[in-house]
Amino acid sequence: MKKTAIIATLVLATAVVFISCDSKRQPGKIYMPDMAYSRAYESYAPRDSTKFTMDPNDAGNRIFYNNMPAAGTIKRGDQFPFTVPNDSNGLINLSAQVKNPLAPMAGKELEEAGRLFNINCAICHGAKGEANGPMAPKIGGVKSIIAASPGFSDGRLFFVMTYGQNNMGSYASQLSKEQRWRIVQYIRTLEPPKTAAPAAGAAAPKADSAAVKK
Repeated sequence: MKKTAIIATLVLATAVVFISCDSKRQPGKIYMPDMAYSRAYESYAPRDSTKFTMDPNDAGNRIFYNNMPAAGTIKRGDQFPFTVPNDSNGLINLSAQVKNPLAPMAGKELEEAGRLFNINCAICHGAKGEANGPMAPKIGGVKSIIAASPGFSDGRLFFVMTYGQNNMGSYASQLSKEQRWRIVQYIRTLEPPKTAAPAAGAAAPKADSAAVKK
């Protein structure tokens, strides 16, 4: 009986050694290998159309994958979503409540904002925002940014760049949120300096006696 147990133990140990010491090129036997070696999918890699689908109506028959980020997520380092709706109430009332989230620019940041403005805006509005860009006569109806911007909030300027207005289309696909906010800051640098209002109760300037006709 004792010999039988010893022989059985040796056989079992030998089998374990042979199973565990498999070829280095082939991994050992793994329980649930799909979980141990899950396949990573690149966003723009081609996929087998017989297994994957981008049509939500076909999600029950094949694996649904539409390359879009999960709803409610924000890209790392990106600005928070601009949630003002694209309607008259959003333009006139709600956009005025949105403040520019970026700190004031200086140096290279200001130069980069000016470069973005010249590429995307100056073609119609002109380098100084005076509606005299090379495309302005061909498009028609181009407004002077400098004439309008002092009465517009930062949020309203951002709204127009995000959704477009009149003949101007949306620039949300060409410019990131941060770039649009930077251009808003750059537009402020193009505005003429504001003149200080006279203090209340200040005496009116006296007329020049030399200019008074006798």
